[in-house]
Amino acid sequence: MKRRFTMGKIIALANQKGGVGKTTTTINLAASLGSLEKKVLVVDADPQANATSGMGIEVRDVEYSLYECIVDQIDTKQAILPTDVEGVYLLPSHIDLVGAEIEMLDLPEREKMLKKILEQVRNDFDFILIDCSPSLGLITVNSLTAADSVIIPVQCEYFALEGLGKLLNTIKIIQGRLNPELEIEGFLLTMYDSRLRLSNQVVEEVRTHFQDMVFDTIIQRNIRLSEAPSYGTPVLYYDANSKGAINHLNLAQEVIAKNSK
Repeated sequence: MKRRFTMGKIIALANQKGGVGKTTTTINLAASLGSLEKKVLVVDADPQANATSGMGIEVRDVEYSLYECIVDQIDTKQAILPTDVEGVYLLPSHIDLVGAEIEMLDLPEREKMLKKILEQVRNDFDFILIDCSPSLGLITVNSLTAADSVIIPVQCEYFALEGLGKLLNTIKIIQGRLNPELEIEGFLLTMYDSRLRLSNQVVEEVRTHFQDMVFDTIIQRNIRLSEAPSYGTPVLYYDANSKGAINHLNLAQEVIAKNSK
């Protein structure tokens, strides 16, 4: 039975395969949840800091990031920034985060550092979304240990299921050793192109394989969706009538519905 959340639900978006739409989904799901009157924190746990710049924050101007929270143990609230997106706040990333994994190696309970960081602010938000890096390193392990659930974006392309076994195995290990409460929120089909037979085959394959664990919402390939990050804004603010904006609003409604049962 799914737990009902009275405090912020922490959802990691993870897939060690790059280019599957993790950051795009994180930013746009956050904006859509914000537009539905939820208070959301985006945690950028990727040293590339794409979620930070995609939310309109200039990375070089960031004074405190997730790195300082982990390594210098500064108060989480000091690092959280407001964004121009209604209801959405950001715990930014920085290229320094690359070095954090090495600096964390000697620390006690190194897999639970992000959990401690987020516990400080969990009650201040309805949802906390963690944008994981495309690797299964220590920061991603921290993200999955801190999370209540995980959304796994799967792109509708050749080799879509390749590597998923490795991720599911990592999730199983984390459930066994670090976070027995971790659930799969859902598999999210991304980059769907209805004109391609391959896209439809992947949808069929993922739905057959994972059944009711797959979100009903499918994120379609959409020019506006790919353009929005270069303007530092979610697609909802860039073109509210685009397919990309509508898809993510549908996803947000599905996430809210799943978590209010």
